[in-house]
Amino acid sequence: MPPTDSRIRAVRLDGPGGPEVLRLVETGQPEPGPGEIRVRHAAIGLNFIDVYQRTGLYPLAWPSGLGLEAAGVVETTGPGVRRFRPGDRVAYANGPVGAYAEAHIVREGRAVRVPDDLPLETAAGALLKGMTAEMLLRRVFHVKPGQTILLHAAAGGVGLLLAQWARALGARVIGTVGDAVKAELALARGCDHVILYGEEDVAERVRALTDGDGVAVVYDSVGAATAEASLDSLARRGMYVSFGNASGPAPAVAPLRLSRGGSLFMTRPTLFDYVATTDELDAAAAALFRVIRDGSVQVRIGQTFPLAEAAEAHRALEARRTTGSTLLIP
Repeated sequence: MPPTDSRIRAVRLDGPGGPEVLRLVETGQPEPGPGEIRVRHAAIGLNFIDVYQRTGLYPLAWPSGLGLEAAGVVETTGPGVRRFRPGDRVAYANGPVGAYAEAHIVREGRAVRVPDDLPLETAAGALLKGMTAEMLLRRVFHVKPGQTILLHAAAGGVGLLLAQWARALGARVIGTVGDAVKAELALARGCDHVILYGEEDVAERVRALTDGDGVAVVYDSVGAATAEASLDSLARRGMYVSFGNASGPAPAVAPLRLSRGGSLFMTRPTLFDYVATTDELDAAAAALFRVIRDGSVQVRIGQTFPLAEAAEAHRALEARRTTGSTLLIP
């Protein structure tokens, strides 16, 4: 375990804005209170929700830290903690905000134990995205063998995990990506067909691939740029799952639009409502770690950045220059 210092480095921001508002500061070592643990980070996961919070789309109380996901070793515990002991390998993925730091305080019921044979970097790159995939595939819409699904941003962090997991469930996966390099990656990691959304009409291509029927479900993390194509790609009684805003918030959908599209369903899930209890969190993490360890899902760490370059990591993510998971290394 690394030596304990009285000071740590952490990313702070005084208000919303572009990547330039992220600044690295030195601050006091946080001390855990009752029911809390201090985690010394090995790796920190970068997620689009971090961008939404940084820009103010998802408001924070300013000034603030940033980041919800990391993996590391329990350094010390507060009074009453029974779930973990110092030296335990753990990961967390739903805050509190402030994971962009060398160490962070987490409630014991919000962290999960990382199996000994799973690298901490893998856990940091997979927990939030992987539990999101688990939620989408197994609970928001229960994907069954033989169904065809449409997945936007198929070469992204969630996309690569979701595509592999969906294929393991027996689904046929159609993915959308922005360029040929990402198309090759998506095809290698679970997609049966890939659509270049900048060159093809997505809904028209989906109809061609499904003999005019459309897909059972669309998983859309892109938002504004893909909402109409998502709705137009659905089969009768299909479900539009909007779970991100990479291109801006998805527009409002009138109920009659769902009716006219074939009695469609629409939902806007948030992972935190599906892992609200410790039992739910443990179950979601266990399902994820199981498919990683049995080889059904491979976690791709596409790029890493030093903690001091968090702003550059955000620029790369927003410009869609990343594939798979992105890590910050303290």
